[in-house]
Amino acid sequence: MPGKTKRTKAAQTRATTRKLLTIAKKEFSRKGYAGASMECIVKAAGMTRGALYHHFDGKQGLFYAVFCEAQKEIGRRIEKKTATASDLWDQLVAGCHGFLEASSDPELQRIVVIDAPAVLKWETVRFADANVEGSGFSLLKECLIELQAEHAIKPLPVDALAHQLNGAMDEAAVWIARSSDTRKALKEAKAVLDELLNALKRGD
Repeated sequence: MPGKTKRTKAAQTRATTRKLLTIAKKEFSRKGYAGASMECIVKAAGMTRGALYHHFDGKQGLFYAVFCEAQKEIGRRIEKKTATASDLWDQLVAGCHGFLEASSDPELQRIVVIDAPAVLKWETVRFADANVEGSGFSLLKECLIELQAEHAIKPLPVDALAHQLNGAMDEAAVWIARSSDTRKALKEAKAVLDELLNALKRGD
């Protein structure tokens, strides 16, 4: 039954990939990109280095895949944060807060905020940010489009607005990561962000 064999192999490939990503995420988040060991990853996964390279293009390729998964995880946390919001505006605020909170989680912070900009090219990070399905940026842009359709915010160019808000939050996430008091920094970043968002509301 060739069809069954193909499906089985595909399922095995997905399971292997998922296992490697889970193990690699822990390794990268604990030790950082520079300190992460490919040998530790393949040993924990119970496979050879050659098998790992069959699925990913070296250490950087594996890190990029982990980075994309981390972006999706941030997106899931944002959606969870916005699930109880009463309207679109509250969704925007809750989602932006959710991004800062998720980016301050040490497991995600090390990968997305600290290492990704240094390890991956700027263009690669931006491409993933804008194109990974369910990422924080895609959710932000969708919300802004809906808010404009409801005439709840000023009629500004959505692409420019989304990128500038996203850039401000990315920079805030870096500032929080480098702060000696991350709780205080997160609180202050949220307060300032609220003021920036409030400026978008229509006055009429």
